[in-house]
Amino acid sequence: MAYEKVPNAKSFLVTMLLVLAFMAHKGSSFGVNWGTMATRQHPPEKVVQMLQENGFTKLKLFEADHKILDALVGTQIEVMLAIPNFMLQDMSIDTVAAISWVDANVSSYCYDGGVNIKYVAVGNEPFLKAYNGTYLKTTLPALKNIQEALNRFGLGSQVKVTVPFNADIYFSPDSDPVPSTGDFLPELKDNVIEIIQYLYTNEAPFTVNIYPFLSLYGNAYFPFEFAFFDGKSKPIRDGDLLYTNVFDANFDTLVWSLTKAGFPEMKIIVGEVGWPTDGVVNANIPNAKRFNQGMLKHALSGNGTPARKGMIDVYLFSLIDENAKSISPGCFERHWGLFEFDGKPKYELDLSGSLQNKGLVAVEGVDYMSKRWCVLNRDAKDLYGLASSIDYACSLSDCTALGYGSSCNNLSLEGNASYAFNMYYQVNDQKIWTCDFSGLAVETDEDPSVGNCQFPVMIAYAPSLLQHRGLLHMVTENPMILNFDGFAYLEASAISNPTLQLTKLFTAMFPAFNPNQSCFT
Repeated sequence: MAYEKVPNAKSFLVTMLLVLAFMAHKGSSFGVNWGTMATRQHPPEKVVQMLQENGFTKLKLFEADHKILDALVGTQIEVMLAIPNFMLQDMSIDTVAAISWVDANVSSYCYDGGVNIKYVAVGNEPFLKAYNGTYLKTTLPALKNIQEALNRFGLGSQVKVTVPFNADIYFSPDSDPVPSTGDFLPELKDNVIEIIQYLYTNEAPFTVNIYPFLSLYGNAYFPFEFAFFDGKSKPIRDGDLLYTNVFDANFDTLVWSLTKAGFPEMKIIVGEVGWPTDGVVNANIPNAKRFNQGMLKHALSGNGTPARKGMIDVYLFSLIDENAKSISPGCFERHWGLFEFDGKPKYELDLSGSLQNKGLVAVEGVDYMSKRWCVLNRDAKDLYGLASSIDYACSLSDCTALGYGSSCNNLSLEGNASYAFNMYYQVNDQKIWTCDFSGLAVETDEDPSVGNCQFPVMIAYAPSLLQHRGLLHMVTENPMILNFDGFAYLEASAISNPTLQLTKLFTAMFPAFNPNQSCFT
């Protein structure tokens, strides 16, 4: 009998190991970024319900929105809560401000059954080149003050601080562009290493945002297949290591940079990674599905990268499209969502990473405005003011889908005007006087959508925080003033792409069109 029990014990042990392995795999799940720069917002409780139904277990927020935090109470969703860049100055010099922020937004929610806050992100890409050193001197002091405030409330071991950096803080030299030659930029190295040392001392992770799409967008000669994970690209050799995709190469350039700084085992979180679905060439649903599905499979496989094995901790960017984001980086900026503005999934995505065509669960119970649209009035006789009317409509709404290579790029002249008028009409709550344009526009109850070009009807919810703060106009006119969740990763002088131009005829018909950005601004 004793002999017979041995196999049973072994069987039990094997079973337990499999269960633990499964639990470990589940625990290594991915996160998603939830940005709120939109003219209309879903009720937070409905979005949180959608997150749970889809199995999202980690969430990254770009500011402390108490309505969202209240909706997260009682859930097990792990939260990374952020302090926007514009607050860094105050946080860096005023310990009371840091204590007050932590008290109101972290300690008040960190109770049994409250919100599972795991990280506080201090700033967002504060060392971005486009900021011209604005936050170089304030990021570390702000980081220290927030950490000390967390310690004051007894949360220092439970909630960790971090700083999400853009991948432009490290590089490989042009003479030998492989990961193992990577290092932090000389002009930023001292500042970055000071922050790394502080994070490491507090057992906090290094967070980086990596965007393979931008490699493709910013370089006409970039090998298309190298942006994806399915092994169709010619590999790049770095010593004994082979790289088949740019994500791994970018990630390992950071690994080598950290190693040279003396932190080879530093934990790394990928705070943002994703692919847009509209706005420019290559930003479309098939490419986004291919990239995001590949990213999930790769991150959850446990294979890691050539230089760093194991699970990759990633937060997909982003959850829902945001139609009020700055388009300074590119016209794709408003189209990163896995879900449309109304909470409908854009494509099937298997969140387990096993490549099954599983549908995502939409936001439930969405209320829409009336099924009315605003289109070009075919009876209008005088079209003299058409171009300026389109310019005005697009400057105060979202016409990025009209850009070259975008979903509505093939509309007729009449269709372009109708699209612009409708976007302005919808963002202004379908008020009748917003569909006039000196007689050029008229309301209709017939859906003017054409093929894949959808003329949306907006959701009927309260205005976003952006509008409550009176900042929508500021962001539209001065897109770099606020950037809670965007990554204006390229300087304004460097974002134009000469291949993204419309025809001379279209430019002539629409002088407001900016061919350097390939969308209406």
